[in-house]
Amino acid sequence: MEKCVRAVGTRYILRRNSHKCARNFSCSGTKAKGLVLGAYEPQEKDAKLILTPAASKFDQSVGGQLQKVLSIAARGLKAGRSRVLYGLEGEFSTVAVANLGKQDVGFSPLDQFEEGRENVRTAIASACLQLRDAKESEVEVDPCGDAEAAAEGSTLALFSFDELKAEDKRKPRVQVTCHSSFLSADKSRVEDSWQRGVALAEAQNMARRLTEAPSNKLTPTIFCKEVSERLQRDNCSVEIRDQKWAETEKFGAFLAVAKGSSEPPFILEISYTGAEPSQPPIALVGKGITFDSGGISLKPSADMDKMRADMGGAACVAASIVAAAHLNIPVNIKGFIALCENMPSGTALKPGDVITAKNGKTIQVDNTDAEGRLILADTLCYAETCNPRLILDVATLTGAVDVALGAGAAAAYTNCNTTWDYLQQAGAKTGDRLWRMPLFKLYKSHVTTSQLADLNNIGKYSRSAGSCTAAAFLKEFVKSDHWVHLDIAGVMMNKDEVPYMSKGMSGRPTRTIVELLQKLSQPPAGDKSSK
Repeated sequence: MEKCVRAVGTRYILRRNSHKCARNFSCSGTKAKGLVLGAYEPQEKDAKLILTPAASKFDQSVGGQLQKVLSIAARGLKAGRSRVLYGLEGEFSTVAVANLGKQDVGFSPLDQFEEGRENVRTAIASACLQLRDAKESEVEVDPCGDAEAAAEGSTLALFSFDELKAEDKRKPRVQVTCHSSFLSADKSRVEDSWQRGVALAEAQNMARRLTEAPSNKLTPTIFCKEVSERLQRDNCSVEIRDQKWAETEKFGAFLAVAKGSSEPPFILEISYTGAEPSQPPIALVGKGITFDSGGISLKPSADMDKMRADMGGAACVAASIVAAAHLNIPVNIKGFIALCENMPSGTALKPGDVITAKNGKTIQVDNTDAEGRLILADTLCYAETCNPRLILDVATLTGAVDVALGAGAAAAYTNCNTTWDYLQQAGAKTGDRLWRMPLFKLYKSHVTTSQLADLNNIGKYSRSAGSCTAAAFLKEFVKSDHWVHLDIAGVMMNKDEVPYMSKGMSGRPTRTIVELLQKLSQPPAGDKSSK
């Protein structure tokens, strides 16, 4: 039987005869299910694509049709992109072939991530989106030698926040599973790796959903309710601390920010017990400003709507704990999330006011739009009361970090070299990188120079080294020798920087935090005393 291929945009339809075309194969009685397969770029120019084991097995099952079709369809196919094929024999109505780039690519010293894993995420994401456009409701995905990365790429790509739209305007939902039927060995290991990737991506999608939600749909009260419901597990507990409790605990800086809003503030305290109760916990602290108007130091109206996501740190912390519990990571975690709004009103904090934090230090507030460091100050002091082995705070803290790093990496400030090594390794694996920034004594002098108080919330040079001085301010409320501050304002949104995610709030760096927790759960090299 004569067979040829006709191009339709980036999709390819297999013709059975010169006069008869399988124009709509998915409606021909075959079950509508899509398949994503991977292929590597050849070493030599004009050579054939190198099929993955899954793609090679599929090619054999259809009598070599796949490779024949790709000899035409793959022309001009760039790394990270995919082609959709219709009419191949077998159980799948459509097959998307994703170009994974060069084979056996490892760590990139320049990009500071595992390039092969990023290639898998990007290519698989492209293919899954094309199959969604092809109206497939079920898709099986080739693990491509890294099932975790393949699961992350597909799950992150198919996320859309459209639940507030009419049903006919929402993106169709796609059920994605691992294509593991070709495996004769290691099937369980590959499927476990796939499930881990799904859990990591779903955690990031949880953070994306929380940060995308309009501030009237996600007040501090609603945030507490939603996160509490997600953590209804035997090894988790949640305490919702109200304003009266905060007053008793002398959270003067936190309450000063909250008093401009009619929405009640809360401190959400989460406990996850994944190890022996006697083991010291890791403390995760999240900034949860559910809407930031700037207060009396009002922000410009342009893009102020994006400030619904100023609780991005809180979203990452909550989602990371959900993922840790789902994956049963053997560590203990204490989460501390400070939730309130920063609004202008007759009761709002004013420029020039002096407030007192939980540790007794006084703060001159010269800019009410530098509120995140104020609510974190009290929360960091409180986090130390659980005697943690590490304190990590996450906050969309400064616009200055966006100027410095853009969306390339979140800024990391730490007083512990070992913790930084773990963070760097975690970011390299997830592709969601961090970049270490300085905690020079110079920056401390910027925030400890104040006319009226012990500290000033913006420093004596308000525009210079804004992210660095904010970190120096936070350090004044931390005694621990193992502390990390992540300024994630630059990675809060995705325009087109991460190719396997759509435009919108990013949920970064949730997967990197979970990977850090996983690394911290493992005994140091050479230590055989821990399980």
